[in-house]
Amino acid sequence: MASASTSGTTIFKPLSSSNKLLKPTINSALQSPSTINFPFQQLPKSSWNLLQKVSAIALDAIENSLIQREKKHPLPKTVDPVVQITGNFSPVPEHPVHHHLPVDGKIPDHIQGVYLRNGANPMFEPVSGHHLFDGDGMIYAVKFENGSASYACRFTETQRLVQERALGKPVFPKAIGELHGHSGIAKLALFYARGLCGLVDHSQGIGVANAGLVYFNNRLLAMSEDDLPYHVRVTPSGDLKTVGRYSFNHQLNLNSTMIAHPKLDPVSGELFALSYDVIHKPYLKYFRFSPDGTKSEDVAIHLGEPTMVHDFAITESFVVIPDHQVVFKMSEMISGGSPVVYDEDKVARFGVLDKYAPDDSGIKWIEVPDCFCFHLWNAWEEPETDEVVVIGSCMTPADSIFNESDKELKSVLSEIRLSLKTGKSSRRALLISHVNLEAGMVNKNLLGRRSKYAYLAIADPWPKVSGFAKVDLSTGEIKKFIYGDEKYGGEPLFLPRDSSNSSKSEEDDGHILSFVHDERTSASELQIVNATTLQLEATVKLPSRVPYGFHGTFISAKSLATQA
Repeated sequence: MASASTSGTTIFKPLSSSNKLLKPTINSALQSPSTINFPFQQLPKSSWNLLQKVSAIALDAIENSLIQREKKHPLPKTVDPVVQITGNFSPVPEHPVHHHLPVDGKIPDHIQGVYLRNGANPMFEPVSGHHLFDGDGMIYAVKFENGSASYACRFTETQRLVQERALGKPVFPKAIGELHGHSGIAKLALFYARGLCGLVDHSQGIGVANAGLVYFNNRLLAMSEDDLPYHVRVTPSGDLKTVGRYSFNHQLNLNSTMIAHPKLDPVSGELFALSYDVIHKPYLKYFRFSPDGTKSEDVAIHLGEPTMVHDFAITESFVVIPDHQVVFKMSEMISGGSPVVYDEDKVARFGVLDKYAPDDSGIKWIEVPDCFCFHLWNAWEEPETDEVVVIGSCMTPADSIFNESDKELKSVLSEIRLSLKTGKSSRRALLISHVNLEAGMVNKNLLGRRSKYAYLAIADPWPKVSGFAKVDLSTGEIKKFIYGDEKYGGEPLFLPRDSSNSSKSEEDDGHILSFVHDERTSASELQIVNATTLQLEATVKLPSRVPYGFHGTFISAKSLATQA
């Protein structure tokens, strides 16, 4: 994707027909071994019949007219591509494997495997509204082997991406950036009209797979909450190849979705997940997978209205499900607004449900007023008080990520206590002085168990990340690591030195890995920081720019050897 930079602002240029990397021929896009074998693929343009050709011309004309009308009105900052994908938020092309990267310092011996991080990377220049979350999924990978490192980044070959690349233009509506008001309704109608004409196929999912990553049952899964996961394979050389849309061997309905933050229990090896629907009841479903990938029956969670549930938590015995005030109201589009809204009349609550409950009849809902946690970092049980403790970042204004607001966005690291005895809750900020903390994790060996530390991105200046914080959850003590002058990164990944759940090692015995970008030189690197001392131990110099992104994971060399 061609772009030029002026005073730090990225300006897109139209894709050239000679750009073989981002705009291959239709035949190569359909025949590439890394694309997905769909039951149906839209016909190449050369095979369209007369009716399809005429339909395509007519629908394109309607769309162009609609876009010209939209350009007469300024876009909100939350969906203005000039704001959303500028600087190091702007996209990059794929990068094949680059071996023997320069390293300052020494890569710790226990780091053997591959660090992967997901992100939104639009293939095509947006033609209208675009939110950061709307971009096509791209995975950035650094593979470590005996002190040496290699790098690659690849698009996840979603059905959406494959079809748009074949057509040479964006045709799938952007869920956040475009589905606003009457023009959003019109774009939905255009999209489904193209489907009726056989120009596109939306029957196998429309997601972007740009948010979460999890390695489960010998598979790396790339996820966004608008689709099923996509199975991506790490090759022996460190490259990435999309295997296809993954339904857990047809155990998930092809029309269903799975949120981007499933929880992998470090003791049982089970994977716990949610799926939400914005149209049909039940609006929320809970399910789990045994370590061999066998799915449980769905448990319908009965909600009064469709709610955004981006994340949830597990304990040893329970799942903790938020029912926030950010909801979906499709009727808002008719009156010209966004379907993602803050419902001020609703009281936020958390549901505590036994992990193995056959239905939601035993769920205990506990109100936590004015609480919107986009992410939950951990949860555990305290039997002595009959409480469930939840650690999350409470964001205000709750819908500020999606809708423009004059209020300053704050993300407050909080301890929320849910009393199973009284049905009451309490909440307190863990830090004395305010620091925006968003994106991070605890030691994965302690997920669902009491943990002392959390490692979280310092979102300052918002939405950039200037470093990470190591927070003592019992005392609120915070220690900061700053990436460097004019250097910004993203989510810190904590990699324990001992990945076997051994209780012998200290909880913070390990390293923090994070992609970091120098905005002065436009160079990117991977920093490796000792989590105990917060000393920088190694810096891996990367051959191309890595945009700011979302969530990551680490796959050990032992696990890589057993990939499906």
